[in-house]
Amino acid sequence: MKKLKRKTAIITGGGGALGGAIAEAFAIEGANIILIGRSQESLNEKLTAIQSLTGVEASAIACDVLDEKALLNAKGQILSDFGSIDILVNAAGGNQKGATISPNQTFFDLNIPDFEKVVDLNLMGTVLPCQVFGEVMANQKTGVILNVSSMAADRVLTRVMGYSASKAAMENFTKSLAIEMALKFGDAIRVNALAPGFFLAEQNMSLLYDEAGNLSERGSRIIENTPMNRFGKHEEIKGAAVFLCSDDAKFITGISLPIDGGFSAFSGV
Repeated sequence: MKKLKRKTAIITGGGGALGGAIAEAFAIEGANIILIGRSQESLNEKLTAIQSLTGVEASAIACDVLDEKALLNAKGQILSDFGSIDILVNAAGGNQKGATISPNQTFFDLNIPDFEKVVDLNLMGTVLPCQVFGEVMANQKTGVILNVSSMAADRVLTRVMGYSASKAAMENFTKSLAIEMALKFGDAIRVNALAPGFFLAEQNMSLLYDEAGNLSERGSRIIENTPMNRFGKHEEIKGAAVFLCSDDAKFITGISLPIDGGFSAFSGV
């Protein structure tokens, strides 16, 4: 039996690697899929892949998660097409070079405008979709929100100060929203997060490998501190996402589930 049959699922950042993998998994489990992202081109590529895999309905809406008006328009379109919103996955996020601190820089070289952009994208880019689409769930008295956090939320990773701060804030927001929804709208609305470890993607490839294709110093240190001794594969996020958004997890809310090959459990000794 398909675990998400006839559920309507929105995935922000659906054109990306992890968001796209989650969208594919949900479609296979019977959910109708709405991909949201800034690039219609990348969304259409993922949409084509999903449609070739399954017989469910799928659509793509180009929309900036920081544009409340655009989100409201998207909500109206989705409700018109599907009648409900059952699942929201907030996978949109990212980093800016100026919000990082390279080995030859200090905190005082941090670019504050870039820092603010990263906080906006990772925190407000989760808060706004939760408010816009979550209101439908509150009115229905049912629904699931799944945010995508990071290893950087729970522990300090050097260099990525802006990203770490914004993901930590987003993870705390996840817990707050879980409590708010349960207390005021009932036990059928749940809010959780996934905390991926180190998965290869275009945006981090240059940090983890050198130009010759060998592990960089940073990449080597990550592998040394990951008991499974490798990076994650995009498909390895699918099962956890399906579980947390299905009735199998209907008494689970307010958690952040690590998917990290043991990185968060390991002391390094």
